[in-house]
Amino acid sequence: MTSTVQSPYSSEQIAACLRGLLTIAWADGNFDPQEQELIASITRDELALGIKWDSLEIITPEELAPVLGKGTPAAENFLRTAIMVAIADGTYSPSEDQVLQQFCQSLEQPENLLEALRHTLEQPLQINLTIPSPKLTKRQINALHPLRDWLDRLDIQDPRVARFLCKMIPSQCPFERDVTLFRRKIVHIPPMCKINPLYEQLVGLRFRALSYLADKCGEDVSLYI
Repeated sequence: MTSTVQSPYSSEQIAACLRGLLTIAWADGNFDPQEQELIASITRDELALGIKWDSLEIITPEELAPVLGKGTPAAENFLRTAIMVAIADGTYSPSEDQVLQQFCQSLEQPENLLEALRHTLEQPLQINLTIPSPKLTKRQINALHPLRDWLDRLDIQDPRVARFLCKMIPSQCPFERDVTLFRRKIVHIPPMCKINPLYEQLVGLRFRALSYLADKCGEDVSLYI
């Protein structure tokens, strides 16, 4: 899929960003086959970079910084997208936090933004099949306000990135279901919107990506709805 919209990013920058997102996806060890196919398909069908999936490897902070620059809008937008990838499943893990911190330092981005996410590590957002997920305290919720505002400023300027976001972020609130054992319900798993305090930012980002593809690029977005 191609677009006539002029992107401010070079193919080298997009490739580096993709490897950075791959690094985040691999950080917590939950990189399942569906996620592999998602990134592989974007690489193969949309980015048109001529690189093979087998050669698409994680990227170090030292490799990423020269391509995106330090303290640049490209670096800032990458970090916003990387955080979205980290929290898309409702869980922010210590391993993801470590990788993001290294990216922040290398790209010279403010690390205090991650401090808000670290508050969620005190009461993990991860779903437990036997114990309901604890709710965030008022202090934790208040600490997330600056991060919410910062994430909402993610500027969609590249159709390839927009397509990635539309594919990565589900169109409907997922995961809600009952877990049964011997025909008896043992636990109810709430939808992601009930366990992820940044879910509104994910939904808003997906909407902006869809609007960008439809309004700016003139693309048919029915595929993503």
